Amino acid sequence: MTALALEIKDLQAWYGESHILHGVNISIPKGQVITLLGRNGAGRTTTLRALLGLTGTRKGSIKVHGVEAINLPTHKIAHLGIGYCPEERGIFASLSCEENLLLPPQLNGTTAGDKGMSLAEIYEMFPNLLERRNSPGTRLSGGEQQMLAVARILRTGANILLLDEISEGLAPVIVKTLARMITTLKAKGFTIVMVEQNFRFAAPLADHFYVMEHGEIVEQFPASELAAKQDTLHTLLGV
Repeated sequence: MTALALEIKDLQAWYGESHILHGVNISIPKGQVITLLGRNGAGRTTTLRALLGLTGTRKGSIKVHGVEAINLPTHKIAHLGIGYCPEERGIFASLSCEENLLLPPQLNGTTAGDKGMSLAEIYEMFPNLLERRNSPGTRLSGGEQQMLAVARILRTGANILLLDEISEGLAPVIVKTLARMITTLKAKGFTIVMVEQNFRFAAPLADHFYVMEHGEIVEQFPASELAAKQDTLHTLLGV
């Protein structure tokens, strides 16, 4: 059997007194791309945040490369090899593109594995960032900021990437660049969890799909069953 990068069992999460996740179960083999589908408010982003301990109370089990992380603080979970790219990107506006890339520390956890990508490797994957390396964060386009947000994670050495709506609001040419990036990273052995509203972007990239509704997984299937599940997805998502 392929080793699991992430194993989530009966995950429950709260924001204050609001009970958001109700027993989420997801298993992700190393090197796979999975997509969390669902309507707004279904609990997809909360699932990503809960993996890193960014919600309130959590219960259940989250194993990262086999290490139980449910009771670990966020920085120790990150050192297990998880990188999170939130929807708001978090670019430092006063720093140049290259300064943003140089900012993150390298992970040194024993399970994180690989060293982070070098600047040369980053610039090979994202030529736009090479051209804009001296530009302030505020001067980058939305697409360039999204590339920078992902590239910054790759510098750390994280090998599990949590990507929240990375294609949202971007021009088609940039979306294609991000799709190529995900294909390249998968070939390098990265494990990727995507939350995506853009089904056309996510569908060709994912190995497995999980559909969420009201904080629960209500449907899951491999990419090979995607065509057969179209009616189900239309009912659940309106796609």
